[in-house]
Amino acid sequence: MELATWILVIILSVTLLIFLVLGIIFFIKMIKIANEMQSLIDKGHDIAEKADVIAGHVKNMASVGVVGSVAGLVKNIANRYNNGKANTNKKSEKGE
Repeated sequence: MELATWILVIILSVTLLIFLVLGIIFFIKMIKIANEMQSLIDKGHDIAEKADVIAGHVKNMASVGVVGSVAGLVKNIANRYNNGKANTNKKSEKGE
């Protein structure tokens, strides 16, 4: 082979070696980034599950509050009804 051919083969071989090394480094970095993304996704799922649990607790507390409010409303209506009935009985006793 001629000298020019050897120089061209050496240049192409070095270029191929450089791209091969850069490709391996890039591949390793991408694997590390993918692992980091997976850990972030897992943390996000954990946060979402905790938020669901908290929302459930708040919902339960709110429903207890609503039930308590309704129970209080029913109690007030019952007391007014009973007081009105008692007043009616007193009026009818006075009238007799």
